[in-house]
Amino acid sequence: MLAVHLVSFFFSKLQEDPTKKVDRFLYAMRLHDDQLRDISARFQADMKKGLSSESNVAAALKMLPTHVRSTPDGSEKGQFLALDLGGSRFKVLQVKVREGMGIRRGGVEMEEKIYPIPKELLIGRGTELFDHVSESLKDFLHEKNISLEKKHPLAFTFSFPCEQSTLDQGLLLNWSKNYRARGLQGKNVVQALREAIDRTGGMDVEVLAMVNDTVATMMTCGFDDQYCEIGLIIGTGTNACYMEELRHVDLVEGDEGRMCVNTEWGAFGDDGALNDYITEFDRDVDAASNNPGKQIFEKMVSGMYLGELVRLVVLKMAKLGLLFDGHVSTALRTKGKITTAHIAAMEQYKNGLKNTRNILMELDLTPSSDDCVAVQHVSTIVSFRSSNLVAAGLAAILSRIKQNRNLRTLRITVGVDGTVYKTHPQYPKRLHKVVRRLLPECHVRFVLSDSGSSKGAALVTAVAQRLASQRQQVDETLSPFILSQEQLQLVKARMRAGLEAGLKNKGPSAIKMLPSFVYNTPDGTEHGKYLALDLGGTNFRALLVNFKKGLQQNTRVYHKIYTIPLEIMQGTGEELFDHIAQCVSDFLDYMGMKKAHLPAGFTFSFPCEQTAIDTGTLVSWTKGFKATDCEGHDVVSMLREAIQRRNEFDLDIVAVVNDTVGTMMSCAYEDPQCEIGLIAGTGTNVCYMEELKNIKKTEQKKGKTDREEGMPEGEEDKQGDGTEAEKKEGDAVIQKMCINTEWGGLGDDGSLDDIITPYDIEVNQNSINPGKQRFEKLASGMYLGEVVRQVLLDLTRGGLLFRGHVTEALKTPGIFETKYLSQIESDRLALLQVRSILQQLGLDSTCDDSIIVKEVCGAVSRRAAQLCGAGMAALVDKIRENRGLDHLNITVGVDGALYKLHPQ
Repeated sequence: MLAVHLVSFFFSKLQEDPTKKVDRFLYAMRLHDDQLRDISARFQADMKKGLSSESNVAAALKMLPTHVRSTPDGSEKGQFLALDLGGSRFKVLQVKVREGMGIRRGGVEMEEKIYPIPKELLIGRGTELFDHVSESLKDFLHEKNISLEKKHPLAFTFSFPCEQSTLDQGLLLNWSKNYRARGLQGKNVVQALREAIDRTGGMDVEVLAMVNDTVATMMTCGFDDQYCEIGLIIGTGTNACYMEELRHVDLVEGDEGRMCVNTEWGAFGDDGALNDYITEFDRDVDAASNNPGKQIFEKMVSGMYLGELVRLVVLKMAKLGLLFDGHVSTALRTKGKITTAHIAAMEQYKNGLKNTRNILMELDLTPSSDDCVAVQHVSTIVSFRSSNLVAAGLAAILSRIKQNRNLRTLRITVGVDGTVYKTHPQYPKRLHKVVRRLLPECHVRFVLSDSGSSKGAALVTAVAQRLASQRQQVDETLSPFILSQEQLQLVKARMRAGLEAGLKNKGPSAIKMLPSFVYNTPDGTEHGKYLALDLGGTNFRALLVNFKKGLQQNTRVYHKIYTIPLEIMQGTGEELFDHIAQCVSDFLDYMGMKKAHLPAGFTFSFPCEQTAIDTGTLVSWTKGFKATDCEGHDVVSMLREAIQRRNEFDLDIVAVVNDTVGTMMSCAYEDPQCEIGLIAGTGTNVCYMEELKNIKKTEQKKGKTDREEGMPEGEEDKQGDGTEAEKKEGDAVIQKMCINTEWGGLGDDGSLDDIITPYDIEVNQNSINPGKQRFEKLASGMYLGEVVRQVLLDLTRGGLLFRGHVTEALKTPGIFETKYLSQIESDRLALLQVRSILQQLGLDSTCDDSIIVKEVCGAVSRRAAQLCGAGMAALVDKIRENRGLDHLNITVGVDGALYKLHPQ
């Protein structure tokens, strides 16, 4: 009694302001922003634990994967049945989802009926509960005259913690909200429902999806607001879900795209994380609950417990003589006598105090005006703490989403449902204000769900059907790019036939098999300074290479890169070679070697017919070059003439080689087994060392570097006509020559028509050389981006991408550069790179769009790699058979931006 008098005396000083008395008494419930940030940080840490497969078992937040991979985009349609089980009643609905067309938004029409659940079923056998649900479903079908013969897709909202392995499967982890039906914990509740439907009989129903009410709320709001990626329930219970990056969801395979995660945040604090914020009243509520030690956060926040918290506070204050002159009624001592509905009534704007007085009088109390003010303030503090805690949890989720997506600011919508949020007059405003104060960089919109759980479940099913249909159409579109082993074997065989045909003297061949007059690969003894000139794409390179002899091979390279403007690439031949001569002049100035007379090699990466090592007649331009008066002319002579016109320096051009040959030689300097060169870049080509006896095609003449001055007329003929098995160079017997295959021409004769897609045909027709370089147009960097653009255009026109909106950018040839393929397929950061690239192209993409774009890039580039692989297999087989070997060890020297930069 002494303690009571002391407390009464202390608080008598504050009686002139009843709210201060309550503030003092409930100081532990009044949370300031630093405490909320601390709670939010703890929540984020628990989210991380729950997402990890290593720590999930011990985590309070279970972070359950829902297998919902997308929010609605407005194109969903169909008719569905829905069951909503989660409270003292359940609903059966028929939901019709109408697709949005043009400016008309999609819509949802619903018919529903509410069925009571007898209390004995809540604590009886699980089979009896589901039999009741199934019989109610059949009653609904009869009442609404819905055909029993037709198959009906059904969506099931089940508002209890479940572990889902697929969208239509869920193991019940534990009951909550007064449900205690036996025999279902740890069981698949969807299967239990299916079995009940079978027992009832007379219905053809397919359960396609099971969702939590929180997920359903997010989906409902997502149908009207594409930014909605969080669902929040603040009602009898509380929970939240959000779209998490799939790569963080350890419990599900895959790392691309997103999945809705059901946090089951009511259990936050079950591991003691909130112990320093829990009051004696929270402990009393927990001890008297059906599940002590469980759902700690929910017991501090949700409608099932707020009224009881207020009752316990008022009871304690009355016992201490701080209210009602110390009078305590029997009703006030009775659990459940103050409800959350009472709290909402107490906090009404105008009638709050009047409602408070009436509620207290119903509890057989005789409150003074100060008592009414004090009790109303208790109610305010308890409900304010609830909204503050929800705000802290939401802030953690919002921060995680923002970090996941590497954003400075985040625009997002939260779909909300639940009686506390809907009926409490102050709750929404308080919640919004605190969230915005904790995260000022997030632009958060709150949308109240309309028939959330039922409508949302049907939308989950509709989205699942849309994604399945979309998946099928995308697969059908990309299927021509997926080459079977049989098709690749055919490509290999055709490549082999083309190689053989190209080596022969007579008959046309799509693969040119041009002799390079390079008879040997390096042996490591080479030394000296050489100038190298390289023309093969949009750039021209000049290099000074110094080979040093010694115990360790040492090469020093100095180089400079020059751009070839488009007008030069497609102007006259004289302008092109004058530009090259100007670049060489600049490089020699740069190196201070204008007066030096160095031997030079010219890498010219276009098909050339060579009659010697230092001559090359251009057969045809490729890779976007169209300079006039070049085809049919010796490119070395044209370069020499351009140098003479400039009259500033002199070069001894001793060799002209293809870039493929140059690549092979460069790698062979380091690896003696390198006898193949491959280019996979803007264009594609391959060269290799062929047995001289197999080269029947052209009469071989020796170039300047092999001729001796003053050789008597007729002596050259004694060197042979190219059909001899061996030749001599010095004292060595020559047995091989490097052949520049120009394999990009495979298919020019129609031999690849059976694997060419409509997209390839479109790219070919729009190219500067229709009908030519067909293999190159399937495999090289110059064309892959354009093939991807054609596929994206087709998918968008079919409504499968970018909401069917075809932008001017997407219609622009060449806009989708091949470098984007490499960047997109390298993306492991929540598809951020994909979305960034698409935004640069004026394409507003969703996460689903980004996944499809990445798939398209993968299909096109994978085919390119497989085709090069099949071609390489044909070549290696040929070399092995040439040498009569069962097994061949050989090295391939590779160059090209596609090979270097593409991750796969």
